[in-house]
Amino acid sequence: MAKTALVEHRPWLLASVAAAVAFYFLWNNPIGGLWLILLKGAGVGLLAAYAFYRTKGSDGTILVLALALSAAADMALEIDFVTGGALFAASHLAAIALYLRNRREKKSTSQSMLGAALLVLTPSVTYLFTSDLMVTIYSVFLGAMAATAWTSRFPRYRVGVGAVLFVLSDWLIFSRMGPIDLSLLPDLLIWPLYYAGQLMIATGVVQTLRGEHPKP
Repeated sequence: MAKTALVEHRPWLLASVAAAVAFYFLWNNPIGGLWLILLKGAGVGLLAAYAFYRTKGSDGTILVLALALSAAADMALEIDFVTGGALFAASHLAAIALYLRNRREKKSTSQSMLGAALLVLTPSVTYLFTSDLMVTIYSVFLGAMAATAWTSRFPRYRVGVGAVLFVLSDWLIFSRMGPIDLSLLPDLLIWPLYYAGQLMIATGVVQTLRGEHPKP
């Protein structure tokens, strides 16, 4: 069984990681805009393929949709910021639907408080960075995604933390839009934080769903 899983499924994860690492080191390399766009989309796109082959049922379908929309957004951002943002908002809505379908029945006070903090602080910090109403509205979806991920029944220290890394990555993007100068930090950290977050979310959700409904 383990050998079969390795041969048939984990290559999707290995290919995803390889694509993400390659993009990180080649993003400012003149190998051609189209190839870089496709390479960027492959990182999370291959996570969507991994989720597709490893899950079944409605929750698995929603996860695949959320990841596929994120991959499309990654590529669209290289062409048009607004289109990319709209696709990411759609991805967050899909993820929110998944997490609300899988709410944790018994939440501690600290879990509830952190979820509320993510919901409120994500757009608040975004507005401080950008003073841009449209970007702040987008970050409401981002904050709701992180809050519902943290309070879902999926592994908090994988899926919840992954969602928080997603927020941190977007904050670094937003920092470029205002008066706060973080020097080289955005260039160094945006992609690693984002991809690590998506990887943790994908593997955490798949692990949970796979344990409940093994896919032959």
